[in-house]
Amino acid sequence: MDLSTQDIKFLPGVGPRRADLFNKELSIYTVEDLLGHYPYRYVDRSRFYKLSEISEDMPFIQVKGKIMQFEKIGTGHKQRLTAIFSDGENVIELIWFKGVRFILDRYKIGVEYVIFGKPTLFNRKYNIVHPEIETVEQLPPPDQMGFQPFYNTTEKMKNNFLNSKAIQKILYPVIKKIESGIPETIPTSIIQRFRLMNLTESLVNIHFPKNSEALSRARQRLKFEELFYIQLNILRQTHWRDNTFKGFIFSKVGDYFNTFFNEHLPFELTGAQKRVIKEIRADFVTGKQMNRLLQGDVGSGKTLVALMVMLIALDNGFQACLMAPTEILANQHFATITEMLDGMDVKVALITGSTKKKEREVIHADLLSGEGQIIIGTHALIEDTVQFKNLGLVIIDEQHRFGVAQRSKLWGKNVQPPHVLVMTATPIPRTLAMTLYGDLSVSVIDELPPGRKPIQTYHYYESKRNALLGFLRKQINEGRQVYVVYPLIQESEAMDFRNLEEGYEFMKEVFPDFKISMVHGKMKPAEKEEHMQKFVSGETQLMVATTVIEVGVNVPNASVMVIESAERFGLSQLHQLRGRVGRGAKQSYCILLTGVELSKTTRKRMEIMTRTNDGFEISEADLMLRGPGDIEGTVQSGIPFELKIADLAKDGQMLEIARNAAMDVLEKDPELKSDEYKMLAVQLKKMKTNTINWGAIS
Repeated sequence: MDLSTQDIKFLPGVGPRRADLFNKELSIYTVEDLLGHYPYRYVDRSRFYKLSEISEDMPFIQVKGKIMQFEKIGTGHKQRLTAIFSDGENVIELIWFKGVRFILDRYKIGVEYVIFGKPTLFNRKYNIVHPEIETVEQLPPPDQMGFQPFYNTTEKMKNNFLNSKAIQKILYPVIKKIESGIPETIPTSIIQRFRLMNLTESLVNIHFPKNSEALSRARQRLKFEELFYIQLNILRQTHWRDNTFKGFIFSKVGDYFNTFFNEHLPFELTGAQKRVIKEIRADFVTGKQMNRLLQGDVGSGKTLVALMVMLIALDNGFQACLMAPTEILANQHFATITEMLDGMDVKVALITGSTKKKEREVIHADLLSGEGQIIIGTHALIEDTVQFKNLGLVIIDEQHRFGVAQRSKLWGKNVQPPHVLVMTATPIPRTLAMTLYGDLSVSVIDELPPGRKPIQTYHYYESKRNALLGFLRKQINEGRQVYVVYPLIQESEAMDFRNLEEGYEFMKEVFPDFKISMVHGKMKPAEKEEHMQKFVSGETQLMVATTVIEVGVNVPNASVMVIESAERFGLSQLHQLRGRVGRGAKQSYCILLTGVELSKTTRKRMEIMTRTNDGFEISEADLMLRGPGDIEGTVQSGIPFELKIADLAKDGQMLEIARNAAMDVLEKDPELKSDEYKMLAVQLKKMKTNTINWGAIS
């Protein structure tokens, strides 16, 4: 039977109305979808507790006993029902806020029931709100009193009586039906090699586990399968790309590169920078189109690497472009690169939304004739009017800020696709990189340029503000500059905006003898640029801003970063903001200012930030604390699949094993046409992953 085509509305207990809820609320359409809606936890129903044993930290308890009395409190909508329940020795209060009449009709005083629910302590007494109640006769036989599955539902489903228990009831006969066996989705050779449970047993035991060992083995099998198919999909696309697109061969390292290297290098390259340039040069001569991800912490020297590989493109008669997500960052790259190339005969242009029409026309003509060699810009680069004579290398900075369609437009600016280097200063955890960018080769700059001192990070509570202001005055009097950043999560949040403006007024009051810039996203680009430039030039000593300064502002003289309400920022964002200082030779500081009332997770974030400057360690911790969907950058780019059971924060080793297994398969049979592997091609076709070819447009 093909479970992927069986509509759930025909299952007993579903029907058209419930099927519609499954469709709209959980995207469950078929029996296969339903079987893939795994429980999020299990409760051992074989254990009965005494009321004397319970404590508040217990997730659930199951107790046998009798209802001693009912009491209705309040009237109308505010009515609630309480019951005193005794196990013969102690009592607990049961509370219902709705369904009062139903409860009174259904449950009787003095009859033995089994109650099940989460105990809560209130006024030194335990209670259970909306417990599950069954008569002793309704309980399953002892051999079935094992792990009870709990399923995610939505408020709308619960309001229509489609809660976890209802889903369990719908699934039970389906599981009984498939126990006789369903077709495998992984070749026998892989099942045997990794000693995996078969698919039938895995589905039975993920929904209704026989015991904890069977549940553990079912989880392992289903996690492996999920990660294996994601990796197989990515690697197959990479194989397709490598065989479909030929790459330009940059065989020469000539005058442009050598002159720059010998006469213009601002400082000696770090070992990591040398290694990365070597890796990129190796890609340039393979005859395959390069797709490489360059990860480097803030201030690690990615721009210098980008410039040097662009010069290799020029040495081979090609043009190069660098696309940045904001005008500020594009301007910064343009200023840095023109300064580095000062005295060399290289034509560099800048194109952004602010570029005047006449200037644009000149730039367009230069690019078309080949006279324009390096072009730096924002989204303006992907406009149809921007045409190249011979674009050979595309570099995309902070690429997660661009949509897929935007990136693909640059890719199509030449008949034969140019080499692509994607750069990010947001370190991406290894497991996430292997799934989000698994089809890209990865280079890492993991050293800071010589002479940089590690930034010292401190966590201060609000009560220390006066001491902090004294410290800021001392730093500014020594000739340094200071950032003060406020959380502006959404430009429309009035409270945030007020905080920023109040912060600006407060700083003006406290430091009347200093000049202050204020920058936020609601400003017109020209106004924002003017305030930025005043700070960059040193005309203003303090910059009060929102996170618009997170990426791209390079002020070596700025030595202090104060982050207001630091509890409202994620780890990656805190790390990015901290990276705005520490760019000169002087000691720099990052101050995380928070209220006193902090959650356990927030305290952990502050502790990590004060302990380490390592972006990769921070990104791994961020993944553990927040999960992949919330990591800085992945939300914008969109994870191209949804994990149902695997967890990128915890299943790194499983991901490696699955990736290696997928590589082995494609080495033996890249087309998946053999009898052994053709089932994989069928499964890939059915997979509901994003069908965009990420490899072809990164």
